[in-house]
Amino acid sequence: MNPTAKKAVLLDLNNPVFQKNLFSLSKQEQREVLGTLKKLSKMDWDQVYNDRGLKWEVILSRSGPHGEKLYSFRIGKGFRGLACREGDWMRILSLHPDHDSTYQ
Repeated sequence: MNPTAKKAVLLDLNNPVFQKNLFSLSKQEQREVLGTLKKLSKMDWDQVYNDRGLKWEVILSRSGPHGEKLYSFRIGKGFRGLACREGDWMRILSLHPDHDSTYQ
């Protein structure tokens, strides 16, 4: 293994709010989300931060359940995901069909 290779992002999809949001989407929307999750699973953190398609951005107006920073990112057409980072893990917390609700 290459010692300079960066570790891929690990995805935590176990949040009950995220799961409820995901299961309420149409099949097409679910496919879009799964496509983004597949893309994320092949990326390292530097790639996530710099990917223009994801539009990864910190949310300064809120914090996570344990005081961690929250982030918003594009996860499908017309909606965003809410996540926090814990080490190598991206914990996806919820999905938001309108951009503004991500920040509330």
